[in-house]
Amino acid sequence: MSLKYLLDQKGHDVITVSAYETLSNVFSILTDNKIGALVVCNGHEKIVGIISERDLVRAVAKHGERVLAWPVESVMTSKVVTCSLDDNVHKVMEKMTEGRFRHMPVVNGDKLLGVISIGDVVKYRIQEVEREAADMRSYIHAV
Repeated sequence: MSLKYLLDQKGHDVITVSAYETLSNVFSILTDNKIGALVVCNGHEKIVGIISERDLVRAVAKHGERVLAWPVESVMTSKVVTCSLDDNVHKVMEKMTEGRFRHMPVVNGDKLLGVISIGDVVKYRIQEVEREAADMRSYIHAV
């Protein structure tokens, strides 16, 4: 299954943030939108990083509350692993597991199309397993 189907079901809305936004505002954006990460873009909507709850927790644990005034660029992950609509869900799940991250921007060239989370991937995988089990039960009953 390609990510196009998954992203079409989930939606293409992405909340982005500037590298110069304060971490205090990032906490608010994440909380208000009930999300776990923000894609960091420059003024031309080019991805320059990603900042997750994990990045924020590490920064606060190491430096204390003074980090709230720091810019996103000071703690963001700048080497962002992305995927495309042509990638399949299993490949994305593998990349997330190997890289130990939970959010992956979906791109077409330099254009940001959406974000896939590990929750989206797990939800899809559960549905897939349930479909396979139902198909197997139907097959067994038909024999």
